[in-house]
Amino acid sequence: MDLGMFQNDAPGTLVPIRDRDPVLGYWEHRAFVPFPLGAETPSLHPRTYLTVSNARAALAALDSTSRQLPNPTLLRLPTLRREAQSTSALEGTYAPLADVLTADEDEPVTPELIEILNYVRMANYGFRRIAEGWPLSVPLLSELQGVLMQDTPLEAESGHLRDGQVVIGRRPGADPHGFPVHAARFVPAPPGHALDTGVRDLIDWMRVDRNAEIDPVIAAAMFHYQFETLHPFRDGNGRVGRFLVVLHLQFTRVLAEPTLTVSPWFEARRIEYYDHLLRVSTHGDWDGYVRFFAEGLRQAADSTRDEMVALVAVQAELKERIRASALRADSAHALVDLAVANPSFTVRKVESELGLSYGRANKLVGQLVDLGVLDVLDADAYKRRFFAPRVLQALTRATSAT
Repeated sequence: MDLGMFQNDAPGTLVPIRDRDPVLGYWEHRAFVPFPLGAETPSLHPRTYLTVSNARAALAALDSTSRQLPNPTLLRLPTLRREAQSTSALEGTYAPLADVLTADEDEPVTPELIEILNYVRMANYGFRRIAEGWPLSVPLLSELQGVLMQDTPLEAESGHLRDGQVVIGRRPGADPHGFPVHAARFVPAPPGHALDTGVRDLIDWMRVDRNAEIDPVIAAAMFHYQFETLHPFRDGNGRVGRFLVVLHLQFTRVLAEPTLTVSPWFEARRIEYYDHLLRVSTHGDWDGYVRFFAEGLRQAADSTRDEMVALVAVQAELKERIRASALRADSAHALVDLAVANPSFTVRKVESELGLSYGRANKLVGQLVDLGVLDVLDADAYKRRFFAPRVLQALTRATSAT
C-alpha cells in the first residue's frame, strides 16, 4: 500500500504491522484503522444534500408501490436472487442471471451457484432474525457471514472475525515479486484489538436511532464505508456490507419490505465505487463518496420499482390468460403467484405451497404448460423444474437496463 496517499484529513490512523512471508521473509508495513464514526453528518456540499433528497424520494416511491401490492413479499425472492447475482459478481463470483433465477436452491450445480444462493439464505436469515426482534450484534453479523460461506473452501475460516491480516487489491505498477502487503491497493486493520474494537463500535453506532441527526441514506453510506474499511471477515465483506444497507433501510423504516436491489448499479461502476471508498480513507472525501452512494441508491430504487411494476404486470397478464381459457380452478391463479415468487419450482413445491395432492399439482402444472403460462427447464431431468418464461423475461430485462 502506498502510504504517501494518506492526507492529513484521513479519518483514521496508520498502525504498524509485521509478519513473515514463507518465501520472502520478514516484512514491516502499516495498516489503516478508521476512527469511530461520529454522531453528526460529515461536511457535505449542498449538491450532495440534493442527491440525498432525491434518493429519499425514490426510496419513498418504491416503498409506496410495495405497500400498495396485495402481497409484496411475493417479490422478495426474485429480487433477492437478482441482488445475490450482482453482489457476488462484484466480488468475482459470477453466474448468468438466468441460471441464478432458475437454480435449485437445494442442489446448486456449480461452486459459483453455491456462493450466490448462500447470499439468499443469509439475507432471509438476517431478515427473519431482525423481524423476530434480535438486535444487530457482532455474533449475529458473524453468523450471517458464516451462512454466506457454507460449503465453500473458506467455510472453516468463517463465522467469526478474521484472525489474520488481509490485503485488498493490487496497486498499478507494483513490484510483482515483492511483498503482497507492499503491492496492495489497501491494507485494512490488523486482527486483534483494533479490529475487534472497531467492529463493536460500528455495531453500537448502527443500533442507535440517528434519524433526528443524520439522514438514513447518509447513515447508510457512513456505516457502509466503515464496514468495508474495517474488512472484518476473511471473505464476504462486500456482500455482507451491501446486505446491511438494505437491512438498515428496513430498520430505519425507510422501507417496509426489503426488496431493494442495490448491487447491480454498483457492479456496473465497480472501479468508481472502490475509488470513492478509498478516497474517504486517504483524503477524508466524504462528500464525493456520499453523493455517489446516494445516487446509487436513487437509481437502484427506481430500477427496483420498475422491476416490481413489471412483475405485477406480468402477474396480471398471466392470470388474464387463465381467465380467457377453459380453466376455472382458483388454484391456477395461486400457481401464477407461486411462479412470480419462485422463478423456478418443482411439482412438489406446488403440492406443498398450494396444499394440493401430488396428482392434482402435477395436472395443474401441465395445464399451465399447455396454456403457455409455464415451461419446463429440462424435460429429461429426474427432478423437473418449471418456470414462467414471462417472469424470467421481466427479471432479466430489468437487469440489462440497469
